[in-house]
Amino acid sequence: MPEALAAPSRRSGASNHGRGTAQRGGRARSGAAAPLGLMLGALGVVFGDIGTSPLYALQTVFSIDHGAVHTGRGDVYGVTSLVFWSITLVVSVKYVSFIMRADNDGEGGIMALSALVRRAWGTAAPRTATFVALGVLGASLFYGDSVITPAISVLSAVEGLKIAAPSVAHLVLPIALTMLVILFLIQRWGTQRVGGLFGPVMVVWFGAIAAAGLAQVIRDPSVVEGLSPSYGAAFVFEHPDVAFIAMGAVVLAITGAEALYADMGHFGRTPIRRAWFMFVFPALTLNYLGQGSLILHSPAAIENPFFLLLPSWSRVPMVVLAAAATIIASQAVISGAFSVSRQAMQLGFLPRLTIRHTAERAVGQIYVPAVNWLLFVAVVATAVGFGSSARLASAYGVAVTGTFVINTILFLVVARALWHWPGWKLALAGAVFLSVEVTFFAANLTKIVHGGWFPLAIALATFTVMMTWQRGREIVTANRTAEEGPLQQFVDELQGAKLHRVPGTAVFPHPPSLTAPFALRANVKHNHVLHENVVIISAQSENVPHVPVSERLRFDDLGHGDDGIIHLSAHFGFQDMPNLPEALRLACTNDPRLQLDLEHASYFLSHISIRLTGAPGMSRWRKRLFLALARNASSPTTYFCLPDDQTVIMGAEVDV
Repeated sequence: MPEALAAPSRRSGASNHGRGTAQRGGRARSGAAAPLGLMLGALGVVFGDIGTSPLYALQTVFSIDHGAVHTGRGDVYGVTSLVFWSITLVVSVKYVSFIMRADNDGEGGIMALSALVRRAWGTAAPRTATFVALGVLGASLFYGDSVITPAISVLSAVEGLKIAAPSVAHLVLPIALTMLVILFLIQRWGTQRVGGLFGPVMVVWFGAIAAAGLAQVIRDPSVVEGLSPSYGAAFVFEHPDVAFIAMGAVVLAITGAEALYADMGHFGRTPIRRAWFMFVFPALTLNYLGQGSLILHSPAAIENPFFLLLPSWSRVPMVVLAAAATIIASQAVISGAFSVSRQAMQLGFLPRLTIRHTAERAVGQIYVPAVNWLLFVAVVATAVGFGSSARLASAYGVAVTGTFVINTILFLVVARALWHWPGWKLALAGAVFLSVEVTFFAANLTKIVHGGWFPLAIALATFTVMMTWQRGREIVTANRTAEEGPLQQFVDELQGAKLHRVPGTAVFPHPPSLTAPFALRANVKHNHVLHENVVIISAQSENVPHVPVSERLRFDDLGHGDDGIIHLSAHFGFQDMPNLPEALRLACTNDPRLQLDLEHASYFLSHISIRLTGAPGMSRWRKRLFLALARNASSPTTYFCLPDDQTVIMGAEVDV
């Protein structure tokens, strides 16, 4: 296995949380202004998932248990109230008003929350490990959601053909599969080329669903009464068993809420908030009110209230628009999976994977081939296996609600540890948010036997992989450190060895530990030479998304700088690309102490082969899994952006 088994390790002490402006995607983010372009972009990326929930949410509620939820006034108003107040509490209050304040240098998402917890308590504290593992579990649940979302979104849109053009209803699944194939094939080109279309399409989408709902509300203004929380409370108290089951479907109206927080780094807090309150929230409310009114007056509309809400002439165009909207929603989830994977690699929970940047100026625009094709296989298998959005809805929600609960727990930890919230405030926030989300999660547990096991199985497998890699890397790093020996001692010994110095620069990428690289030891032992300039460079990932250029490099004094042997630490945020040659060029430009010929430099990597042993620390099956992951890790040459024709790989063995 190659040098630096996993991602660069991380330091707990660095903190860039207080910077006023962060950079991501080549664009400065400022909380003081929300340009129209950023709001438009947020509409196209952030709200695709929750914005397409009206396609299937109410249909699923009134279809559970063969009509357990009736189409009478009490039930319709009760469900409408539950949907509205769920969106209000979970999205408007929890995410938009509170959790989006917990940013890690401008970035959001569950991995960012984990980084904030680690910053608050330090990496050595046992409770830190517990909550970081909880964050990893949340990220794993996100992968389960990433499989379900494209399948259910695309299927629900194409199923509109059953209403708009019944004669081609048998083509729903083939059309949906074709759309999914195209969606995953175009990932290699990135979203930048089509990103400009996302915002305008979603503006049309939200305008269309708002207009459809408003037209029905105008015909029956009394349906607005359903917004009163009293109807939701009455529905729960009068039919607690039915309401509990219905909550498992009501949650479909808020799937995608986590995207508001996870995508905060793309657009900033203010543009997302304004887009939500000015466009998305009103459009969703109007559409759900319209669907509720339609079901109340035409109970047969539960077959597909979204499309039956529309005039017959507009249904085929709406199928096309819905298909475009669901592709955008799916694109956002897939891009999110790429981003989460890169963060997990940088934080040491996944092996190196090949990452391709798809835009010159947008750091966040990446393509991860391994993740893309694993998702493709899982999504297609899911669409074929379940066959319809109605059956998929029975599996949807378990992973999402689990993520909601974990986000809230980590947020409360951050609020206490970093913001020093008093106990009463924590208790109030926990009671309001967790009471709702735990109810959603418990209600969705009833779906496990009907397909809910599927996203949980994906999450469990992902969690096992991530924790196994992290633990295995710790063991190998400890064993490797013991075998390599102290760097300072080795460098001191070189001074009395009278080695022949050859012209040129030798660069030794090395994990951030003060040990002597295997490749350097082997070069000295077998070739009996030392280059004129020897640079040992260690890449370190910080608990922040981005490290400014001015803070990226640091000299570690070995006492032999005059002899041409130096050690550099290169610091990268978990959203930065660890480009070592670029870091060295930067060092040479900014520091007169470095006079290196990087154009002709040689890079020496240590290829680490893992030996399975019976040593304690990890079960044998996990060791085999770790070994399989290590063998399939991407080349460090690619990961660190090293020139192929200037890189030499030297082997060594380490026990696990």
